[in-house]
Amino acid sequence: MTSIDVQDLTKEYGRERAVDGLTFSVLPGRVTGFLGPNGAGKSTTMRLVLGLDRPTSGTATVGGHAYATLREPLRHVGALLDAQAPHGSRTARDHLRALAASNRVPERRVDTVLEEVGLASVARRRVRTYSLGMRQRLGVAGALLGDPPVVLLDEPANGLDPEGIIWMRELMRTLAREGRTVFVSSHLMNETASYADHLVVLGRGRLLVDTPMRGFIDTRVQPRVRVRTTDDGALRRLFADRGIEAVEAVEAAGAVEGEGGRWTVLHARVEDIGRLMSAAGLPVLELAAEEGTLEQAYLDLTAAETEFAGTPSPTQPQEA
Repeated sequence: MTSIDVQDLTKEYGRERAVDGLTFSVLPGRVTGFLGPNGAGKSTTMRLVLGLDRPTSGTATVGGHAYATLREPLRHVGALLDAQAPHGSRTARDHLRALAASNRVPERRVDTVLEEVGLASVARRRVRTYSLGMRQRLGVAGALLGDPPVVLLDEPANGLDPEGIIWMRELMRTLAREGRTVFVSSHLMNETASYADHLVVLGRGRLLVDTPMRGFIDTRVQPRVRVRTTDDGALRRLFADRGIEAVEAVEAAGAVEGEGGRWTVLHARVEDIGRLMSAAGLPVLELAAEEGTLEQAYLDLTAAETEFAGTPSPTQPQEA
């Protein structure tokens, strides 16, 4: 089993502790999202895994080995940390050929991965002519070149157009289905929710969460049901009979009243509210679950962990 294993990992820069005693594992067969506010230590952790920095203490290994000890590392780990890394004067194909030669990867893989990432038609153009999205695709091609069992990607959707984002999403899912270990750092919550199975969340260099994504959302965001009917009075009485109607009890146990027979019922499931309304013979104009989102759960968790937070500007001029 080729996993990424981080054990008691700490990295200090002078008096600044960027990574603080991290312990977690990234397992094969799933996409693990790596989240945290700016300055949380995500990039530093990835650099430590890839041997680009040395830890102050602790270890970061891939398949039980430190990255620096791997022979032909592209065959073991593929990584995209900086889409600007390729030399601008080289063509995309020559860039990948150099990588292949340095890791004894057959040259035929160059054309294969260029096709996979959609750059085959522009492979002989110089990298400096590429857009950011095209450079991202080239970075992914480099990560896949050695057909590695482990793939690390830092902000892979950066610069991609909508079609490219969909392609990237499916690529990560496919890699996981093939049994690879996929570790993806991102600030895009909606995108992470669309592909990640598991989450590792950092705050100020410390581990906050290491958990399946759905469980993380469900434990931090309460389920709600949106309801609308033509008989608001009857619905109000129904909720009152069930102990969820009174305005004073809104936050504690029940319903938040809206306009025109619209209600949001907290701590409830669609099937439960549907059965109640059906049994009462109430007309239903709308009945829908409001599932918690990754963004809601993440912001709830990291509210106290954000190092760089702005304050909103006043909408009206302040009088002296």
